[in-house]
Amino acid sequence: MITEIEDFFSIGCGRCERFATADCSVRQWAAGLRALRAICVDLGLVETVKWGHPCYMHQDRNVAILSALRGDFRLCFFNAALMKDAEGVLVKQGPNTRHPDMLCFTDNGQVAAMETVIRAYLAEAMAYAAAGIKPPKDTGELELPVELAEALSADPEFSQAFDRLTPGRQRSYVINLNAAKKPETRAARIVGFRDRVLAGKGATER
Repeated sequence: MITEIEDFFSIGCGRCERFATADCSVRQWAAGLRALRAICVDLGLVETVKWGHPCYMHQDRNVAILSALRGDFRLCFFNAALMKDAEGVLVKQGPNTRHPDMLCFTDNGQVAAMETVIRAYLAEAMAYAAAGIKPPKDTGELELPVELAEALSADPEFSQAFDRLTPGRQRSYVINLNAAKKPETRAARIVGFRDRVLAGKGATER
């Protein structure tokens, strides 16, 4: 995965075999992604690289992250449960995603057309970050470790594959990760789990 922000916008995220080729999804959506980046930076968000993608932070909290797939590109919000979605434009990354959490674009020109809404939604998310507001815990929902939740938000393919897992398989990863005391250990395990999740397997399945 890339670690330098400019690499993402020029050669991709480094997660697949199409990295740094003409077929890279980032190149297909380059104009739209750069337009989203300009809006984020103009609003004062701090630009970083996490999980191979541009991640935008405010008050040391993750606010939103960019990603690109073959069929669309996305601006995904962390702590999406807080978002009011006044315009009704947020959509879920997968069928089992708890809350609508992303703005999904299928044309580079859509960013300019939606700029006012995009700015408003980012400003709303920034306000929650500045106030230290977090979504209330839902006791009926599987509580994901922070590192896993952030990795899923950053990686649409990973997120969709995790959503397709049975509840028991999802729980197996949560149990495994919660057994690790250090954040860096959990992060390393998540990287190792990715291929297993994409294959539809649980944490202990061979």
